[in-house]
Amino acid sequence: MTTTATTIPEGYLEDAKGHLIPETKVKPVDKLRDELVRGVVAAAKEAQAVLRNFRANTLGDIQAFADLSAEKYGAKRGGIKGNISLLSFDGRHKVQVQISDHLSFDERLQVAKTLIDECLTEWTQGSTDEIKAIINQAFAVDKEGRVNTGAILGLRKLDIQDGRWREAMEAIADSLQVIGSKKLLRVYERQADDSYAPIPLDIAAL
Repeated sequence: MTTTATTIPEGYLEDAKGHLIPETKVKPVDKLRDELVRGVVAAAKEAQAVLRNFRANTLGDIQAFADLSAEKYGAKRGGIKGNISLLSFDGRHKVQVQISDHLSFDERLQVAKTLIDECLTEWTQGSTDEIKAIINQAFAVDKEGRVNTGAILGLRKLDIQDGRWREAMEAIADSLQVIGSKKLLRVYERQADDSYAPIPLDIAAL
């Protein structure tokens, strides 16, 4: 069991295996590296807290404005249900709240896969190999055992009139479940060409 920071005696450092190592036995470069990493992590957590508060406060302000606007026109007030875009008066800045649904499929997805496999078994002409590759890729699972929702739904765009295929597409539609949603906050600034460029809030995009 790893030793907690509160139980580390003075003059010792804890290594990755949870062992207590006298500081006199730790190389100076290892101490400097440890201090650097801990400092970066502490600063990152402070920045994370600032962004978390910014997001919460901004979504709260937007919700309050949406309620005020709804009340102005006699509409029922409530939580943000759909996407919202707000522009500054001069049009230079834009704030968007987008609702991203988390989608999943129930057991009827396997029914659809069985029907599709029946179709593929009988089709021997045309672009069967290409279609089979598209379907196998769509139903492939990742390391967490999840299928690609976009690829599965993309199968419905294929113009195939076989009755079993159409029944499979209906099963896919019926199996789709919304298991949660997330509010995405994006802030934009208008550029010289009148396009809107996002103001990055992701450290990787800075």
